[in-house]
Amino acid sequence: MKRTSRTAVCSALLFSTLCAWARNATAQSTTSKVTAPSEKPYVVEYYYKAKWGYAEEFARLFQKNHLPVLKRQVETGRILEVRAEKPRYHATEDGRWDYRVTLVFRNVSAAADASGEDAIKKQLFPDQALYQKEEQRRFEILLAHWDVPVVPAPEMAP
Repeated sequence: MKRTSRTAVCSALLFSTLCAWARNATAQSTTSKVTAPSEKPYVVEYYYKAKWGYAEEFARLFQKNHLPVLKRQVETGRILEVRAEKPRYHATEDGRWDYRVTLVFRNVSAAADASGEDAIKKQLFPDQALYQKEEQRRFEILLAHWDVPVVPAPEMAP
């Protein structure tokens, strides 16, 4: 390929790349003006792996002591949605989890601000000694617990 042809091809590639970059930057700035990242819902999946034979006890304690706190936070608007799921089938021990609770927070700031939780717990559970004892038990029977913030993957959407 002659040098002038190579220069023309490189220039065309550079020009098309710059046009695509400018188009993408414009689209992103328009999108960010419509919905700022801090105002988008923030989704976190919480995974719980109980000791063998204790998953149902964990679920009972979760439903009794933690779910009411989450529901109250839905009422206040900090959380938009609470979803709980369990796997239909079993997995290998290293990949096993018993429950996944997905919380959709109003935004990332709401997720980070847990300042009102203690007041909610005291209001919902006047017998704090019993509440603390049952919450301690709920975490004693866990083998593992991890939190995974998740984002949409539009590049994989059908």
